[in-house]
Amino acid sequence: MSAALVSILIPAYNRAGLIGQAIRSALAQTYPAIEVIVVDNASTDNTWHEIQEVARTDTRVRVFRNDSNLGPVRNWIECVRHAKGIYGKILWSDDLISPEFLTRCVPYLESTEVGFVYTSALIFNDKIPADQSREFYNHLPTGSHHCWKFIEGALLGEHYPYSPGCAIFRTRDLAKNLRDNVPNSIGSDFSQHGIGIDFLLFLLTANDYPKFATINEPLALFRDHEDSISTKSGGGRLILHYDIVRAYFVHQHAGNKQLQSKLNSLLWMHLRRFDGRPYGILGVRDFYPEPITTKFNFLFFINWFLRHLRLSFA
Repeated sequence: MSAALVSILIPAYNRAGLIGQAIRSALAQTYPAIEVIVVDNASTDNTWHEIQEVARTDTRVRVFRNDSNLGPVRNWIECVRHAKGIYGKILWSDDLISPEFLTRCVPYLESTEVGFVYTSALIFNDKIPADQSREFYNHLPTGSHHCWKFIEGALLGEHYPYSPGCAIFRTRDLAKNLRDNVPNSIGSDFSQHGIGIDFLLFLLTANDYPKFATINEPLALFRDHEDSISTKSGGGRLILHYDIVRAYFVHQHAGNKQLQSKLNSLLWMHLRRFDGRPYGILGVRDFYPEPITTKFNFLFFINWFLRHLRLSFA
């Protein structure tokens, strides 16, 4: 049997200095059946020229350019729209993946029970090379796990990935679950800032399948630099907008009152740590897309504080 086609999807905007590295990282895969889709979101620098130069050297690269800037999220969706593969792997234009990434991940998706696969990741920058950086998302052993473990753990702030840069999905699930916005009560346009849309993709897909899979090896490399969405967003803005996604998912999809009360407790603690007023978040109810009756889980409060107390003295 021939290998299933994988579409490596690279959305790009003003990444002239980095986009070539990302595309070459995709083309270096040992997996035999790939296409690389690059969509330039009307860049104002030399990105489009760099993309075309790399594409001329390899017929597996298919390139597109938007007539106008669609915003980050709609450009991600545009990448998916052009994909022909059974599986889709989003690779951010400033990141890299190991040559073995697809070879190691794709076999898990041959099981119809597994919704997505992710690997551990390294964060690197110009000062700290990848082989000296801290490893993330490595708390689970290699293998498949029940999706409820991911849903509950990710919602309650455990060490699960937000970014699909370390993951691979079925293309049909990307088309279904990569949303262009998140309903919310504070008027935040998620299609323009992109914070949390990536996380919602994981949650919605996990809700559709019994299992997910992990590879406890750092096969994804995330670049830390001043122009990344995470860095530009700042800690408070980032965390509180991810919390809006958490609340939306629980309210619309999970239907679990006990889980919601635990989440409310986490949201309350985040509001003690971060000032939500600049974003219109004054209380826990503001995280939700519509009014709710707010209940808390005091046992979760206690366990959360004890866990973080132990970490602070570790």
